Amino acid sequence: MGNENIPVEFFLSKLAESKVHFERALDCKHTEFDDLYPYMIEHPQFFWYKRYVAWSELLTIVKLCNELEIDWESQFTAQQVEYIHQRVMSSKVLDYWFETNDSKEHVG
Repeated sequence: MGNENIPVEFFLSKLAESKVHFERALDCKHTEFDDLYPYMIEHPQFFWYKRYVAWSELLTIVKLCNELEIDWESQFTAQQVEYIHQRVMSSKVLDYWFETNDSKEHVG
């Protein structure tokens, strides 16, 4: 398909935003989702659902990048790229998303 008329920077910024959104959801930090559904905080499944929504958003942006032949993988670690290719938000993704080669501490 190619990306001749598509502003690549736009998609890369949306990719970065969705990555931050997912990472904030993993850390149980405030996201836009909290503002949209403030009543959900009272329900135990809230954090799972919040993470699922953020993961779905990230996969959608990645899918668009793939279709437009925009390199998205350079924005992630090799392990994160593997998780994204697998598409399933498993406990492995939740537990090891922030893992680096040097440590298991979360990034930033």
